[in-house]
Amino acid sequence: MIWRLRSLWLSCMMAACIPAAEPTRVIFDTDIGNDIDDVLALAMLHAFESRGNVKLLAVTVTKDNRLAGQTASAINTFYGREAIPVGVVHNGVTRGDGNYNRVIVNRYPHAASFEDAVTVLRKALAAQPDNSVSIVQVGFSTNLAHLLESPGGRDLAAKKVRRLVVMAGDFERPAYREYNVKEDVASAAKVFGEWPTEIVASGYEIGERIKYPAKNIERDFAWTPHHPVVEGYRAYMKMPYDRQTWDLTAVLYGVRPEDGYFDLSGRGTIRVGPGGETRFDASPDGRHRYLTVNEVQRARILEAFLYLASQPAAR
Repeated sequence: MIWRLRSLWLSCMMAACIPAAEPTRVIFDTDIGNDIDDVLALAMLHAFESRGNVKLLAVTVTKDNRLAGQTASAINTFYGREAIPVGVVHNGVTRGDGNYNRVIVNRYPHAASFEDAVTVLRKALAAQPDNSVSIVQVGFSTNLAHLLESPGGRDLAAKKVRRLVVMAGDFERPAYREYNVKEDVASAAKVFGEWPTEIVASGYEIGERIKYPAKNIERDFAWTPHHPVVEGYRAYMKMPYDRQTWDLTAVLYGVRPEDGYFDLSGRGTIRVGPGGETRFDASPDGRHRYLTVNEVQRARILEAFLYLASQPAAR
């Protein structure tokens, strides 16, 4: 009961006790298993759904390992939403197990088999109103590139997607080869070059400066004896460590773009170099922008992360 009251109080504090008029329809595209911030980001999405801010339509996975899809399914099931479709990549990159996927899969119930990610993307998009879906991509661009290559895929994205938010690139160091880009350069170049809607990028420099404290992992999830975020965090690296929040920044902007957590660059075009470098060329008719933050926003963003990621499951 205490934790349910705490959850209600946090919901009121974060959202002024006013439910969203219309929840944001989100598809979460993740390379879950390569870093722990994917798990925290998915936990945040479930908190947003419990608050009525989000309708999580699907989770698609760009890590080409069977445990990755199972991990996403296990987290959805933990939060009581096992019916959310999970799609998995084929012919993708990074095929290793990762440091924590097996730990989560071995403890928590999950589905065992999944449809192809492009099939899941197409079904999820086709079922939604036009111009209504926010895709949050926090891993490689593989699945979205495959969607563009599929028959009618580009037109489907143009019709159904309102905004694509990606954790990719670095917009302070143009020569830097950010991981999500350099691991699948061809797909990143295709998405940035051909995606038909607005793209907002959260660069490496944003999440690098906002770190999730280890003390909050140990303390804030104590409402349950076993939590996949905590167990994943402990398995990923030797505790205690504060971890960057790259993927969480993309989720927060994707769900609450108008709430002042971030500022935006001017319009322009993000171009991907042959080694995975990202360059932003400003132009008034460009469809791309990237996030910026100041010190006051960083403190507010971290507070939101801490409350959202640890919110008790709505069961």
